[in-house]
Amino acid sequence: MTQAQTVVALTLGDPAGIGAELIAKLLAQPAELGDAKIVLIGDPWLWERGQAIAGVRVPTRPLDSLAQARQAPADLPLFVAVDTVRPEDVVPGQADAAGGASVLRVLDQCMDAALAHQIDAICFAPLNKHAMKMGGLRHEDELHHFAQYLKVEGYFCEFNTLDGLWTARVSSHIPLKDAPQYITRERVMDAGRLIYRSLQAAGNPQPRVAVAAVNPHGGEGGTCGREEVDVIAPAVADLAAQGIPVQGPYPADTIFLKARDGQLDAIVTMYHDQGQIAIKLMGFEKGVTVQGGLPVPITTPAHGTAYDIAGRNRANVQAMRNAFLIASRMGASYRAQAAA
Repeated sequence: MTQAQTVVALTLGDPAGIGAELIAKLLAQPAELGDAKIVLIGDPWLWERGQAIAGVRVPTRPLDSLAQARQAPADLPLFVAVDTVRPEDVVPGQADAAGGASVLRVLDQCMDAALAHQIDAICFAPLNKHAMKMGGLRHEDELHHFAQYLKVEGYFCEFNTLDGLWTARVSSHIPLKDAPQYITRERVMDAGRLIYRSLQAAGNPQPRVAVAAVNPHGGEGGTCGREEVDVIAPAVADLAAQGIPVQGPYPADTIFLKARDGQLDAIVTMYHDQGQIAIKLMGFEKGVTVQGGLPVPITTPAHGTAYDIAGRNRANVQAMRNAFLIASRMGASYRAQAAA
């Protein structure tokens, strides 16, 4: 293998959840993972436990640090052992500070490696925001932690993806009562522009993007709310003028029917549950979250830590595999752009 190979860092997620067993199942099927170079980072005891739960044994090649990944042979997954949490401090199926702090330490090491251009993408197994906040997270979610750590100054947001359909949010992890103040012309444009370009980076050269309305029936021409008339439609027109062919706004209660019928590749939603309920109903076990707007691709399954089934070998690996493959494609695209 050559040094030009895309390098994807893979983490074990919350030690009390299903992450380690998911990663074991993922790496036990190398033929389905493409040709990216995989470097796993995590606590050795947790990796051993994940393999035992999944009933598999995955040979790995040990490394001292992520800095060695580009030069290392890629005949086996690479493994960087770290000591972030003791097994006696983790209760399977329970959120706690020790597990949250462990997740933060591993992710920060991955971002350090990304900033040093030692890796091209990060794919993390599920984490728990409450545990991370107990363990030291000072932001509303991991995306805002990533953005601050990576010194992002522009617009960023979470994307959720399912079988080629992506969604973006103009507002995200905030109380619903605060969402209207985030619906501005600039933020709608930022979300539309970002998801369009991110889909291109993921391999879709001409994505079909539409924007959801926020009011019932799309505002009914301004008689049931004016956001569509005063904010969203002008933002759509401005994006089109910039060469980004975004459609809409379409009523939120019908826009996902267009997506279901194959007419759209992406939808910009106005608040968290407007898109999340629809896309999770369409395929919760397959969805992926992409951290959009960052200088390195970061992905994860859209489902959570599944504390209720942790340790039972019932975790479905499909979303984890999808998250890894998206990270690999986007990592290759970002690497190619940097080299151009």
